[in-house]
Amino acid sequence: MKPAIWLDGSLCDPDSAMVSVFDHGLTVGDGVFETVKATEGQPFALTRHLRRLARSAAGLGLPEPDLDEVRRGCEEVLKAHPVAFGRLRITYTGGISPLGSDRGTAGPTVVVALVEAARRPDATAVVTVPWARNERGALTGLKTTSYGENVVALARAREHDATEALFGNTVGALCEGTGSNVFVVLDGQLHTPPLSSGCLAGITRALVLEWVGAKETDLPLDTLYRAEEVFVTSTTRDVQAVHRVDGHTLPGAPGPVTAEALRIFVERAAADIDP
Repeated sequence: MKPAIWLDGSLCDPDSAMVSVFDHGLTVGDGVFETVKATEGQPFALTRHLRRLARSAAGLGLPEPDLDEVRRGCEEVLKAHPVAFGRLRITYTGGISPLGSDRGTAGPTVVVALVEAARRPDATAVVTVPWARNERGALTGLKTTSYGENVVALARAREHDATEALFGNTVGALCEGTGSNVFVVLDGQLHTPPLSSGCLAGITRALVLEWVGAKETDLPLDTLYRAEEVFVTSTTRDVQAVHRVDGHTLPGAPGPVTAEALRIFVERAAADIDP
């Protein structure tokens, strides 16, 4: 089945949907995006995702998106392409602009795309990478389309039979993954890096904090090797146990704290599609 595409206000055939080669999202990565889980034609936590899209756009200096219009685009692609489990991607860019960092005046480009996705396994392997997240950067905390360093880091992970790469920040503290947040269990207590570490305010991260509870703690990167349990969270992973960090194995993953966090998350998410 072909993906469903909604571009600047209307559904498009995927083979004919076109964005200008001068779009600022393409030329310099001037854009923001959201990935939303879709299950049986229903988007999960869409309101939270749209609010974050607006925050990211404001942080990047883009015009305020029309969230009602974006929501309509989501509804239209979900209706046109009903899938059991899918990845709904909302992209909002600076639009047609000069070749360079200056933004043009044509107005933003808005794309909503839906594709089928595979469900994640119960546990996965991760690696740490030698590059740092900048917790003081202009884009810190924004979900932008400037994903080059994530592409490089994830390629490193794939080389080591892992599905995610974890970053420290500039002071050596545990931060986040290329597309996930990270939680660790120390002495039976669940911890996750605070937003001041430079990590993205993940939607699933926020729900785990609200529903399960965890302490936001500055932790050195090597905490990953001392933790009793590690798990990562994201829109498409939900709560996913980690069974290996670099060459360090965490036997029995998912452990009891991770398993309980997953149980609570699944139960609460099933009860409210837009928490």
